[in-house]
Amino acid sequence: MATLDETPAAKRWLPLEANPDVMNQFLWGLGVPDTEAECYDVYGFDQELLEMVPKPVLAVLFLYPITSQSEEERMLQANEIKEPHGKVYFMKQTVGNACGTIGLLHAVANITSEIKLNDGSFLDKFYKSTASMDPLERARYLENDREMEVAHSIAATAGETEVR
Repeated sequence: MATLDETPAAKRWLPLEANPDVMNQFLWGLGVPDTEAECYDVYGFDQELLEMVPKPVLAVLFLYPITSQSEEERMLQANEIKEPHGKVYFMKQTVGNACGTIGLLHAVANITSEIKLNDGSFLDKFYKSTASMDPLERARYLENDREMEVAHSIAATAGETEVR
């Protein structure tokens, strides 16, 4: 029997462009002060390229293309992967094309001990509302959050890549 995250998502958003400028505007608009955190590109893992990244590094989003081989491997490992325990904030992805937004939500939620969100901002309220939920409940909450859907849509159309 397929689990929820193995079935095609019923709701789909436009993909968020992997562009630091787009991601920064998105996060700043949701409540991360621009003085607290900022996204940058990492051009490679060679020492001299890593030195170009401002410090401290609080989170890393790793983007890669999904292939039939990676999906096959994911399905084989689906029963082996355990959900994080303890203080790790994690949610399932049930909205199609929302991987960039989910990655950013994970990154920010897991560094709130290092940064201060704007009081009463979207992210401040979102994390407080979902703190005691399990990963699937958080996913459902996000699916039904119209404010996030609109913010994501605005960010997804702000980049340089043509939206299809």
